[in-house]
Amino acid sequence: MKRLLLVFLAIAPAGAHAAGLTIFAAASLTNAMQDIGALWAASGHPKPVFSFASSGTLAQQIERGAPANIFASADEKWMDDVGRHDLLADGTRASLLGNDLVLVEPAGAMKPVALAPHFEVGAILGASGRLAVGDPKSVPAGIYAKQALEKLGVWERVADRLAPAASVRAALLLVERREAPAGIVYGSDAHLSKTVAVAGIFPPDSHDPIRYPFAAIKGNDSQEARDFLHFLHSNAAQDVFRHYGFTNP
Repeated sequence: MKRLLLVFLAIAPAGAHAAGLTIFAAASLTNAMQDIGALWAASGHPKPVFSFASSGTLAQQIERGAPANIFASADEKWMDDVGRHDLLADGTRASLLGNDLVLVEPAGAMKPVALAPHFEVGAILGASGRLAVGDPKSVPAGIYAKQALEKLGVWERVADRLAPAASVRAALLLVERREAPAGIVYGSDAHLSKTVAVAGIFPPDSHDPIRYPFAAIKGNDSQEARDFLHFLHSNAAQDVFRHYGFTNP
């Protein structure tokens, strides 16, 4: 027993030093955050561990005690929800990014769509096609999509023809696989895909502003977490976000 204790004491400091941040981030941030995580590690920090999913899913996991150091949400609503549970570290919340909401179609069959009031959604979907969206009940991109479709007066015509997905990336995949003739995703997601094209950009005033708030989680806050949040403001990190199609908040 004494020998085991000595071994544990010998390895514990190294293990603790090697442990990286655990970052819960919206699915739409996947590629950008992985690249930024690599830059962070290259500068001498432990490599972060990421968990990517819908913001709603991640928020609920954090509220149930998941050990995240940082939460990056695709909307203010889910960050507010975590805040209502008193789980945000004081002084760490900041909205760093914005995004566009776009209609995408398979690249080879894309026809531009003027996303104006009462646009012909039926012509886009055909007789039996469905519109791929993040689930409007919980996925931020789906919530924005519903707002835009309501504002443009076409929600009632399309509400029963949705293909709701667990995340915006899952919605994009449905269009990439041609399992849906069209979908509503973020501009940054469309920017990544080689098999879909943007058919139209929803007017900014058709939905709530798309903002990505980041914050450290109370109880798992640390100087490392705060330093990483500060790093996200750096030119190097902001260049990565711009590369992937994110905009200013």
